[in-house]
Amino acid sequence: MPRHSLPALLAAAAMPLVIAATPTPTYSVAQSIAGPDGSWDYARADDDGSHVYVARSNAVTVIDVTTGAVSSLGNVQRGHAVVPLPGGKLLVTSGTDGTVRLFDTGSGTESASIPVGKKPDAAILDATMTHAFVMNADSGTVSVIDLAAAKVTKTIKVSPALEYAAFGSDGTLFINNEDKDEIDTVDVTRGAAGKTIALPGCKAPTGLGYDKAHDRLIASCANGKAAIVDAHKRQLTALVDIGSGPDAVIMDEARGLAFIPCGKDGILDILALTGVAVTHVGVVKTEVGARTGALDPKTGSIYLPTAKFGAPATAGGRPVMLPGSFHVLVLKRA
Repeated sequence: MPRHSLPALLAAAAMPLVIAATPTPTYSVAQSIAGPDGSWDYARADDDGSHVYVARSNAVTVIDVTTGAVSSLGNVQRGHAVVPLPGGKLLVTSGTDGTVRLFDTGSGTESASIPVGKKPDAAILDATMTHAFVMNADSGTVSVIDLAAAKVTKTIKVSPALEYAAFGSDGTLFINNEDKDEIDTVDVTRGAAGKTIALPGCKAPTGLGYDKAHDRLIASCANGKAAIVDAHKRQLTALVDIGSGPDAVIMDEARGLAFIPCGKDGILDILALTGVAVTHVGVVKTEVGARTGALDPKTGSIYLPTAKFGAPATAGGRPVMLPGSFHVLVLKRA
């Protein structure tokens, strides 16, 4: 063992311990994939990252990630949610006619049309992937669908203006309520709504994600905030600044990140989940209108549907989507 002088040892002991911080990954727009005209809502990628699906006004836009080929699948009336199912199936909420459609992704054929409530919007699967939970925004109910039987087995009364939802580790279903600025809770075993979680400082929450490692929820708010909620204590713990016009929270728990696409500002906010607190660690310039999106779980790439817009047709109205301008931005890690 080498000898060291006492002064040298003391000097070394007095030196501060320096721990290198984990660098925040950077993202940039790497590609733009054109698609058919029409409105859009939620997007999802399948688990193997081979395809990305976007719910559209009258069908589902399908992107083959490997080839970049774009196709259309199914027939719906104002699609909102699109959820890949086991066995090559796809669930799509059809908002105008109050149904949920099941499609075969290979042939594109419809295997079931299931009546639910008024304006079915978001839809998610339970942990077993055997039941779908559909948020009926206008009815204020949750339809529970047995996927094997392709029928509603339970309707749970909650409250109107239901938006996106997430399951907690204890099995509680958490649902954003856009009109009441709160998160509604549902005990799915009992089939009954529970206590609500107030979100002071968060206006019109829409997107919602669950951080399993820290048992917390992240809600995107229309007033430029992300609400961080302790799922166990059922209380708001922090508000993080983001852009305006968000409509989704895209979780990447494998990489310890959450992404919030903000359509009015045309940015993607990046939040780090690895610390005790959720922190804002980056912003990517995207495009106005990019408010929802999907994550490729294999590569970490992000897909954001959007379009180009012109002036509103009437004063104070919504901007008009320009014909032939719909496209999906592909963001990749540097």
